[in-house]
Amino acid sequence: MSFKTDLLHDNQVHQKLWGDYKSIAATHTSPIYQTTTFILDDFDSAVYLNQHVDQGFVYSRFGGPSSDELERKVAHLEHAEAALALASGLGAISTAALSCLKAGDHVVFGDVIYGCTFTLFAKVLTNFGVTYTRVDTTDPQNVADAIQPNTTLVYVETPANPTLKISDIEAIAKIVHEHEGMKLIVDSTFASPYLQNPIDLGADMVVHSATKYLCGHGTATAGMIAGRKELIDRCRMPFMQCFGAVLGPFEAWLVMQGMKTLAARMDVTCANAMKVAKFLENHPKIDRVYYPGLESHPTHAIAKKQMHNGFGGMMSADIKGGMDAVRKVMNNVKVFSLATSLGNVDSLIQHSPSMSHFDMSPEERYASEIYDGQVRLSIGIEDADDLIADLDQALALI
Repeated sequence: MSFKTDLLHDNQVHQKLWGDYKSIAATHTSPIYQTTTFILDDFDSAVYLNQHVDQGFVYSRFGGPSSDELERKVAHLEHAEAALALASGLGAISTAALSCLKAGDHVVFGDVIYGCTFTLFAKVLTNFGVTYTRVDTTDPQNVADAIQPNTTLVYVETPANPTLKISDIEAIAKIVHEHEGMKLIVDSTFASPYLQNPIDLGADMVVHSATKYLCGHGTATAGMIAGRKELIDRCRMPFMQCFGAVLGPFEAWLVMQGMKTLAARMDVTCANAMKVAKFLENHPKIDRVYYPGLESHPTHAIAKKQMHNGFGGMMSADIKGGMDAVRKVMNNVKVFSLATSLGNVDSLIQHSPSMSHFDMSPEERYASEIYDGQVRLSIGIEDADDLIADLDQALALI
């Protein structure tokens, strides 16, 4: 069954671990189980389920029917044994990372990653005895060279935010798995399961900010982790249990409704993004365009090998004239909305240095090619010609 049909018709994801729904009438839209507490049959089952929360529902902080269905759907799309739904993308990232790290451990991560993920590794976990090394993960040898005796985690974001670097997941996975116990986590938010499946390429876990492409409509904040069941069980207990980054049932339902159109949205988004990227690449007021679908992109060949169905809807561009030019463009776009998120059906624009990556020093940003004149574009499903015309009229004001 194709990905597009799976999104709407795979009945396996509607099954519970502890039974089936044959006695319940099928519904076109999944119900919302808006409750915090589940009534248990008897003392023995109550004791058992409280100690085996992956076998049923006890309390919504451990999971519920709505999040369970979402988890099964994402696990299916990512070709993973299991998945875990959380309250945000950072909830997913921090939970997955903490399940692999303890005091005294070392983590290797990319020189270009989401700003708050950088803060987690470089400014939060260091307070608890975790050390790190940042490397350019587009060269797998850099990862191999950075591994230390106490390295337990390699974390890769591909495509990377905001310069769209592409890292070879399969090559990095082979390096990681030469070391017993070491794990590879891949943030695949920019790609979504429609464009890339890191588990198939050897990643131990894949994380998503489901707020973005999985939901697609800017209506819910959510995160996902997918991987082997033993790893997901460890993420759920004790980490989600103790840190409480639980996804609410209504948000789970909203993400599932958005996922129904994931493939259709991504097809249009990818086609639009390619047209916009080519336009910007030839514009006299643009220094550089960062889009993996362009042959000029340094890691285009890896993207072509690793991604399928397209190159995504995200790109960045360096505008000539620095911050003053950025301010002029962002204050004058009419179709693009100025917003820090991404992956919506409508197109968004942000200034990465002062918004998503403001917590990095100028030196750290410049080393990662995040320059003062750089804007990040999230391309939506509008008419591509309207998006191009909007950017053209705003750039003309510089």
